[in-house]
Amino acid sequence: MTNIFRPHSLRALLLRCLLLAFCLSAHAAKAEEIQSPNRNLTLHFALGAAGAPTYSLSYKGRPVIKTSRLGLDLKEGPGLTDGFAVASTSTSAVDERWNPVWGEVKTIRNHYTQLTVTLTQAATRRTMLLHFRLFDDGLGLRYDFPKQPNLDYVVIKEERTQFALAGDHKAFWLPGDYDTQEYHTTTSKLSEVRGLMNKAVTPNASQTTFSPTGVQTPLMLRSQDGLYINLHEAALVDYAAMSLDLDDRNMVLESHLTPDARGDKGYLQTPAVTPWRTVIVSDRAGDILESKLVLNLNEPTRYKDVSWIKPIKYVGVWWEMITGRSSWSYTDEGNIKLGSFDYARAKPNGTHAANTANVKRYIDFAAKHKLDAVLVEGWNVGWEDWFGKHKDEVFDFVTPYPDFDVQELHRYAASKGIKMMMHHETSGSIRNYERHMDAAYRFMAENGYSAVKSGYVGNILPRGEYHYGQWMNNHYLYAVTEAAKYKIMVNAHEAVRPTGLSRTYPNLIGNESARGTEYESFGGNNADHTTILPFTRLIGGPMDYTPGIFETRISAYNPKNKSFVHSTLARQLALYVTMYSPLQMAADLPETYEKYLDAFQFIEDVAVDWDDTRVLEAEPGDYITIARKAKGKSSWFVGSTCDEQGRTSSIDLGFLDPGKSYAATIYADRKDAHYEKNPQAYAIRKMKVSSATKLSLYCAPGGGYAISIVAQ
Repeated sequence: MTNIFRPHSLRALLLRCLLLAFCLSAHAAKAEEIQSPNRNLTLHFALGAAGAPTYSLSYKGRPVIKTSRLGLDLKEGPGLTDGFAVASTSTSAVDERWNPVWGEVKTIRNHYTQLTVTLTQAATRRTMLLHFRLFDDGLGLRYDFPKQPNLDYVVIKEERTQFALAGDHKAFWLPGDYDTQEYHTTTSKLSEVRGLMNKAVTPNASQTTFSPTGVQTPLMLRSQDGLYINLHEAALVDYAAMSLDLDDRNMVLESHLTPDARGDKGYLQTPAVTPWRTVIVSDRAGDILESKLVLNLNEPTRYKDVSWIKPIKYVGVWWEMITGRSSWSYTDEGNIKLGSFDYARAKPNGTHAANTANVKRYIDFAAKHKLDAVLVEGWNVGWEDWFGKHKDEVFDFVTPYPDFDVQELHRYAASKGIKMMMHHETSGSIRNYERHMDAAYRFMAENGYSAVKSGYVGNILPRGEYHYGQWMNNHYLYAVTEAAKYKIMVNAHEAVRPTGLSRTYPNLIGNESARGTEYESFGGNNADHTTILPFTRLIGGPMDYTPGIFETRISAYNPKNKSFVHSTLARQLALYVTMYSPLQMAADLPETYEKYLDAFQFIEDVAVDWDDTRVLEAEPGDYITIARKAKGKSSWFVGSTCDEQGRTSSIDLGFLDPGKSYAATIYADRKDAHYEKNPQAYAIRKMKVSSATKLSLYCAPGGGYAISIVAQ
């Protein structure tokens, strides 16, 4: 018998096997690299040990994200974290422009290089795609799961996206809470987070912090060598919100998804994609504020007709309740089940603010000062028991208190050219709200309400669900899309932090999702608060911060309340520019504004929609100065806010059109102004300016300034 395995044949076969193994290994470990259009950013992808996908990011040759792992753990079966080989890669580039329905600029450039990596997991025969989009100002990455036989419906145990940082950066952080962002921001090194976590100021006792070293996004960082880094997410749809666990020994942040009532982190049915994970980076702080990366990672608007979506400047029956001067409820009688209580026989408490006569007073003020709308809270029955035993069914969103005449106020507001803004406080009872939602929106449309402020105060019902879990995130978007059917804009409070969805659904005109002005009546916000929020909360979308408080002593409205507003009056004006929103409230009472009409003129004049935005000065936690050009006009408005240290701001008006003359009105702190000692010390002066003008303006501790600039 002939031996076919001759020595030279065996050697040739072994050589071929080794060569094949080498080629397969090289293919599996193949590294890919792309650069941003301006070549400042470089993204590197590779498969690491055991076929684990990894990436890294550098800026001008400096490390931003060191080698970091990617993947998801599943509740059942093998995870999607290792065992991968690269099946294919592709690159592409996009350079386009689009016009937002409303925004900080008229036109946004969407310019990026994309790398798509198709991975196969041999042991499970599953496929996972990774998309990396590299813009001039940062990175977006997401997971993509095509429809496939071996990956149909899965339960997520945890997402394992890492951000391995290059050092112990300065961080502006909030505790990683499943239910609220309403904290003071803590500023510290990352290595100090663990020790400071328990000292973070909590807004209420019902919060649940997931980890002693967990932090929320957007997370703002500053490296020791002067890089500004922002971590967040974009296009949060049908997925749980992401926070970040910190390994403070290795300075690695890893995604941590909000669980549901059973502890599961989410449910995917293929085909499916995750939200984008975002890294914005620059060596200039102002670039972080000017970035449109999060918006660019969202889909274009879903609506064919957007003519009904209009930015709004409004006043409201709100601050008098927040301060304790007035009440939301009509009666103090409690334990009221909806539909079983005779309000006509109820004893009025005498402090109910949402009564017809009082609302007309706000309508008159809005009409006189060319505002757009009036918000009314506490108009509907149920407030006397919304934390009581009938919480799950306390509101129906269509039944007014006896002293609130819906039809008469509709007629009166329309006669003055004023829109009415509805308020829906759900008290966290989601099924109740969804049962009544269509009737509530129809009621709004029939009675002249073009926008709704919705609220989600308290623990979520069904019990065990959290504000930022997948189920609740789906509800928030459902509310927005249902509202669109009635051409209603939505301003959701206590909802999930924004992730740029206002591009796709532009009737999502505002959110709270942070510690707003109301806390000035609950002990106060830190003086540096508004120098940080634009770098954190506002990265994902506008905030209904409700500025414009001129009476800074809360005791002026409620002698029992000893809080005060941690801001000068001049800075309250600046916030209309620095705290971007197409929904801006003049939050104080009409009678207070009547005392300061010279300062109120800025609120009356300032725009809420813009053609251009320039960040003139910025350092997170210290100061921000921004100039904005009004939509369709030649007017500019400037706002500056600083921390408790105070400073002198130096700006160049080179953004103005050359050769033109402008009239500037400057609303500034006086030299003796101070947010604690003398907050209402302001001065107004007028001067001629041009593109050659340079200004040096004093900002008091906790202060700032505002400027209106009108072409002559």
